[in-house]
Amino acid sequence: MIPLLLIASLAAAAADPLRDYIQARESLILKEFAGLVAIPNVSADLPNVRRNAAAIQKMFEQRGVPTRLLVLNDYAPIVFGEIVTPGAKRTVNFYAHYDGMPVNPAEWINKQPFLPELRDGAGKVLPLEQAKYDGEWRLYGRASADDKAPIMAMLIALDAIKALGMKHQSNIRFFFEGEEEAGSTHLTEYLKAHKELVKGDLWLICDGPVHQNRQQSVVFGVRGSTNLNLTVYGPKKGLHSGHYGGWVPNPAQRLARLIAGFSDGEGHVLVKDFYKGVVPFNAAELAAIQRIPAVEEMLKEEFGIADTEGDGKRLFETYSLPTLNLRGIQAANVGSMATNVVPAEANATLDIRLVKGLDWKTQLERVKAHIAAQGYLVLDRAPSDAERRKHSKIVKVTTREGYNSVRTPLNLPIAQEVVKLVESVAGPVVQIPSHGGSVPLAMFEEVTGMPLVMVPIVNHDNNQHAPNENLRLQNLWDGIRVMTVLLSRL
Repeated sequence: MIPLLLIASLAAAAADPLRDYIQARESLILKEFAGLVAIPNVSADLPNVRRNAAAIQKMFEQRGVPTRLLVLNDYAPIVFGEIVTPGAKRTVNFYAHYDGMPVNPAEWINKQPFLPELRDGAGKVLPLEQAKYDGEWRLYGRASADDKAPIMAMLIALDAIKALGMKHQSNIRFFFEGEEEAGSTHLTEYLKAHKELVKGDLWLICDGPVHQNRQQSVVFGVRGSTNLNLTVYGPKKGLHSGHYGGWVPNPAQRLARLIAGFSDGEGHVLVKDFYKGVVPFNAAELAAIQRIPAVEEMLKEEFGIADTEGDGKRLFETYSLPTLNLRGIQAANVGSMATNVVPAEANATLDIRLVKGLDWKTQLERVKAHIAAQGYLVLDRAPSDAERRKHSKIVKVTTREGYNSVRTPLNLPIAQEVVKLVESVAGPVVQIPSHGGSVPLAMFEEVTGMPLVMVPIVNHDNNQHAPNENLRLQNLWDGIRVMTVLLSRL
């Protein structure tokens, strides 16, 4: 017979008021979240971006959080909220973004990126309201994962804190951006204009996916980012390929050769000085990477690939180096829409991921110098007729504002406090020195001088930036728990 005292002890250990609170409200949570996901949020669509900001402001105010929209010129607003805690000795700022990447409805399963759908593991559409939810089910819709999920998790965490009689330990500030997917072009202006509102002791950056094995992560850095668009010019108009092919230079073929020359085909960038100045991972960071659970073989299976680039390095080791990635290439039409034509021009968009020690402006100049070394006249505008007649190879290069890489020391006391708190509700945490993706941490570091730690909550296979973006429900339920402990005990 099991002693009554042991039974009572086991029952107490099994009790989890926060888990019970979330489970009892899963349907309400999902319904509210679907309403937020349904508001179109492509960064370039400013009217709808503003609708998102107003909706988020209202959702926080309904929970008693004083909230306002910070607006500069005609930029996307910042949603700012603040909880003042009497006697608090520090201030913690929570960052997320509510804008999303562009969408092509034809590429989505339901042809409607902003019609949220709940689907089971077999892809069957389910009613949003269920008596019981399977954690493996997923909510589909643009920004369901990147990055409205953390915002929703914070909202429900605030509900749970109030309902369960918990208390905040710090002053809390919420800072939600509407231009992250467009490069955070005006974030520095916002931060400088509102320095008093963003003072504090720590930025918690709530973006990105957890480790690929679904284990909760805490991330100490990100790569920087910038991008460039290339247009290679051919004839002033498309020409019949039978009459003129083989005589008039084809800009698509020239662009293909130019792009091929950026890399050795194994992931090593051939642009002169592209790796000059790189600050490698230190001993502590390399040791942390070795402790990260291996997922490389799992990912090769998931992605359907036979090999990888990076000279045999593990995935997270490759985050110590910059990349030059071809995002897309376009020239005339293909498939059933193809015509017998020498195209007038060919276009490509590339992104550059940066690491510590590299400046985004310098990297762009290095790439442009590489293009010029291939015999191209490099312009930032379309060529004139005189330039077309004088120069055989012409390329227009346009760029976008970028930002640099940031890495917070692994042993920073407040960062390790975050790790311990997250572990208290999520179990052992994977500590990642740097994510491969990019978030504008450099701007926060430059203006505020505060340390930054990332706490992601979404599933790694969420299709962010791609068609059929989705959020695994268990990641949302677990994310609410993580946000609750951070909002109440940090």
